[in-house]
Amino acid sequence: MPRPRRRHRRERSPAPLIPHRIPSGRRTTEQPNATGDTHAPLSLRFWVILILTGVAAGLMGDAMMVILFTTEHVTYAFHTGSFQAAVTRDSGLRRVVALALAGAIGGPAWFILRRFTKGQPAEIDEAVWHGEGRLSFRRCFSSSVISEFVIGMGASIGREAAPKLLGGAAGSWLSDFAKLTPAQRTLIVACGGGAGLAAVYNVPLGGAIFTAEIMVGSIALPVVMPALVCAGIATVTAWIYLPEHATYLNVPVHHDSVSLIVWAVLVGPVLGVGSVIYIRMVAWVSHHRARGRFAIVAPLLAFTALGVIGIAYPQLFGNGKDMAHAAFLGGGTIAVLLALAALKPIVTSLCLSSGASGGLFTPVMSTGAVLGAGMGLAWAHLWPGVSSSSGALIGAAAMIGAAMQAPLSAIVLVLELTHSGFAIAVPMIIATASATIATRHIDGYSIYTGRLPEAPDLPELDHLHGSSGDRGAEPQKAGRESF
Repeated sequence: MPRPRRRHRRERSPAPLIPHRIPSGRRTTEQPNATGDTHAPLSLRFWVILILTGVAAGLMGDAMMVILFTTEHVTYAFHTGSFQAAVTRDSGLRRVVALALAGAIGGPAWFILRRFTKGQPAEIDEAVWHGEGRLSFRRCFSSSVISEFVIGMGASIGREAAPKLLGGAAGSWLSDFAKLTPAQRTLIVACGGGAGLAAVYNVPLGGAIFTAEIMVGSIALPVVMPALVCAGIATVTAWIYLPEHATYLNVPVHHDSVSLIVWAVLVGPVLGVGSVIYIRMVAWVSHHRARGRFAIVAPLLAFTALGVIGIAYPQLFGNGKDMAHAAFLGGGTIAVLLALAALKPIVTSLCLSSGASGGLFTPVMSTGAVLGAGMGLAWAHLWPGVSSSSGALIGAAAMIGAAMQAPLSAIVLVLELTHSGFAIAVPMIIATASATIATRHIDGYSIYTGRLPEAPDLPELDHLHGSSGDRGAEPQKAGRESF
């Protein structure tokens, strides 16, 4: 007599076209990621809105980059070459004046915007994690324009926050127009955020992984499929204006060595500790940022201070893209690289403390790049086999992986941003995993949770601000039951 088949708790939705199971009687949903999508049905209407969101994310990414690049070229009077080279050619006085002007314009602009759009949601992480995916397109668009403008003039914040936010805001508006359910809207907004990141950095795979690992917290099939489609469409759409090649060009090809692997083992936890310091600093200034009427003048003071510091270190201007690129190419001395690694978190936190809105992805990644490059050069004096360029690639992946608490996203993004580093994937994985583990056990916050606004209605889970086990179990459950 055959044994009764055990009933599996997960049901397949939508129902497959072939109604009969395979001879063993096993269900498709026994594979952990092949869950049903009953909570957020991937209906035809959902897919139409997702495709439109991808197109919108790509177009919005282009628009934001037009504002950014135009501001850079006008402010520092250059037509070719890199932003950092143009800043370096300018006099110290011009750098200070440019950033002072950015603060004088940005401060009042943000103050007026926040005053007249008070209560309108404009935080994509908050909307996806704790809301129903609702975002105010008007406030998101206006804040993003101001952000890209001040970054183009040299403010030390990331450019990716604006396209990420606008991709989500476009998804929110389109979802409301199509009358999607809250669960569908939330997934669309998450995909739009990852697609915005993918569009401006030409990283479709990285943008999709970012959506699944960070925005949703699940690698389940009903999440990965929409994330890939949306990120891919946004990236292709952005080619209307943005280039199709890697963000960081001409990065050398590297090879594994025993020295490099040993160095990666040792440096990973160091970068993890550095990430904790960076995250705590960002969290503190985000909570105590300038408010009220002081927010009108705070950017002027903060950006001017950055301009003064930038007289000696012009690499600190902007989001850090050129600083990271120079490290990836093997440039810089140990002293300069380590000085930049110490100063970049400080000036970025200074800008955020003024109330400026912007991202942290590139500032954190560039910090990891110069820190890894500096420590790599120092290690090479003890045991040859590590170059500053290979150290920069590994350091960038490890620090951003630990800071985002998303090691898979970090590795994929660095590989896709540079189209290099595949030959040193093993030490990169070792360093990124150990850095992320160190950050998780020391603290556990990320650059995204650290910037969330105060929520007094969310009780503490325990004396350790919510144990890692508690905070890790809930997203996994949501991934299986919700999507």
